[in-house]
Amino acid sequence: MNQTKYITMLVGTTFLMGIAFPIGKIGLDYAPPFLLMSFRYLIAGVLLVLITRRRQQPRGKQWLQAAAIGLLQTTGVMGCAYFSMRWITSSESAILTFVNPLLVIVLGTLLTGAVYRLRQWAGVAVGFLGVAVTFGLHVDLSPGTFICLAGAVCFASATLLIKRWGAGFDMNVLAAYQMLSGGIVLLALSFIAEKPVFTVTSTSVIVVLSLALFCSIVQFTTWYHLLKQGDAAKTSSFLFLAPLFGVLCSWLMLGEQLHLYTAIGGALICTGIFLVNREGAKTTHQHTNHTVAQ
Repeated sequence: MNQTKYITMLVGTTFLMGIAFPIGKIGLDYAPPFLLMSFRYLIAGVLLVLITRRRQQPRGKQWLQAAAIGLLQTTGVMGCAYFSMRWITSSESAILTFVNPLLVIVLGTLLTGAVYRLRQWAGVAVGFLGVAVTFGLHVDLSPGTFICLAGAVCFASATLLIKRWGAGFDMNVLAAYQMLSGGIVLLALSFIAEKPVFTVTSTSVIVVLSLALFCSIVQFTTWYHLLKQGDAAKTSSFLFLAPLFGVLCSWLMLGEQLHLYTAIGGALICTGIFLVNREGAKTTHQHTNHTVAQ
């Protein structure tokens, strides 16, 4: 893939990831978190299933693989992120969710036998420092903090599984069924854990459609395509941009505080991305093939 196109697509999809947090925060005024997310992903999943119905469909164990990815990527990541907003701001939720690139390299090293260069580890460290600086170099511990971190672990695990299993899928089909399966689980959780009431207004409808069409269908299909084309760690390094976009969009849309250290954090984030992408990763393929599949 052309490098300019690759970077443009990465910046675009991370922007959609970031802006989804303040949009979702607005939506929480009209529906509880699990119900709101279930509507987002059920609508997106059904539409994408219809769009991709003539493409190669999952076969055999691929149905279970798509469901597993949906449980992690949709139910785990976004369920945790939006449930956490009961305690923390949308900016904080975005930042904590996207410690994913650090976890991808750590889990990739431990579970798949991937070997990364010192420069890449340094880049992840610098990028993570940028996230911390953007956050104001403090984290007020609350249930939302730990729920968000659990979502980040789900995100990293889903990233590695997509890279492992994605070659056998049409990536748009995978995006469709993982969103649909994750949305079904979120709907079940809504009936179990909260009062599933949705207040219908023009704003709430716009919120749900924006989340479903742009922040789900466009975001996921683009993200999966990029993961399939490139190295998981290099691609995931751009996720450090998502919390920066989340903070900026939360400031513009919700009036959440924006500080000078946000700009400093953004510069560190970009430096980290550059370092991670400067050199490729060396992977022990035989070990990878045996470990992640278990």
